[in-house]
Amino acid sequence: MNFLGYERPDGLVGARNHVLVIPSLLSGLVATKICEFVNGTKTILIPSGNFEGHTNRDREKADRVLIGLGLNPNVASVIVDNEYRSVLPISEEIAKSGKRVERLDPKEDGGTFGTIGKGVQLAREMVRDASKLRRRSFDMGRLMLAVKCGGSDATSGIAGNPVVGHVFDRIIDAGGTALFGENTEIVGAEHVLARRAVNDQVAQEILQAAQNIDEAVKSTGEDLRSINPTDGNKAGGLSTIEEKSLGAIHKSGTKPIQGVIEYGARPGRAGLYWCDNNPGMNIFTGYAASGAQLLIQSTGTTSFPSNYDLLLTSPGVVSPLFFTTANPRTVDLAPTSIDFYSGTVLEGTETIESAGEKLLELVLDVASGSMTRVETLRHQNPTSFYLKDPVF
Repeated sequence: MNFLGYERPDGLVGARNHVLVIPSLLSGLVATKICEFVNGTKTILIPSGNFEGHTNRDREKADRVLIGLGLNPNVASVIVDNEYRSVLPISEEIAKSGKRVERLDPKEDGGTFGTIGKGVQLAREMVRDASKLRRRSFDMGRLMLAVKCGGSDATSGIAGNPVVGHVFDRIIDAGGTALFGENTEIVGAEHVLARRAVNDQVAQEILQAAQNIDEAVKSTGEDLRSINPTDGNKAGGLSTIEEKSLGAIHKSGTKPIQGVIEYGARPGRAGLYWCDNNPGMNIFTGYAASGAQLLIQSTGTTSFPSNYDLLLTSPGVVSPLFFTTANPRTVDLAPTSIDFYSGTVLEGTETIESAGEKLLELVLDVASGSMTRVETLRHQNPTSFYLKDPVF
């Protein structure tokens, strides 16, 4: 099975064809204004002061994420604004891929307003060049998918997540890559995942990650088992953290786990990887930095109010996000956001495999250029990064 994508100089294949404007870690004003003027551009909205008072280790991680977003195959070329506060050489690392990378510097480009003007002209050139590229047919093994589950309920572990897992298996069998994570969502089921590790080292890394997050929560005076499952999870039919985690890991499918990777890190080869990240929506920013062209949110119920028909746009910045659910109530309450319904498995009209094949067709359709529901919106939500060290 194939999809239509854009081949990049480094051999990767994009599902989108964006020009990315990477903001200064001090301010996103220049990047935002460039993107307001020029169609075909993307930037990441970072809350003001997000990197103030963080360790060099966390600053390096933030730079790694920005580099990873620039390297994502959905990006044709990159403009980097004012990287003087960066720990890593952002523009140089992205340029190694063979993509065109341009730097802006307010000291040389006429201050803030001059930099905006220069950036707009560069972006217009780069967008025009990107528009001359044409999609070609590629095997689905050239894809990297990533998934997060949220608002877990009884439908999640029975149908919603296993259907996504079927797609993961199919992509991996074709030679592709799949990422899943959420360190709090494996506690109580980490031993099950560890049995799927390709070797003892990977198994120990999975077990250690679960122990680390368990101890981190306890260090705050809380206990993960007293705050998880949440009230929403309980209302959806889940009673224990183990029950929630056993349902959550179904989204990973059945294939061996090749390794454990940090937030925003890139896997070394194809296959299935567990990512040590948190359950927040910034998980998708990290997945895109790791190279995922497509992002999946497997949703149960999040106790939507009756008028909550619009969910978040993609925190993956350059990678489209689509929502799947097996809960009919969620479809009713968020009809303008849900892209795929797998509740047919619960209704007995489809199997996990047949529903999974339909979801795979949607994945390939989106990879070939069809927009997801939330992708049709210009609005973009700000995102932070998953940083572990204390702020001081």
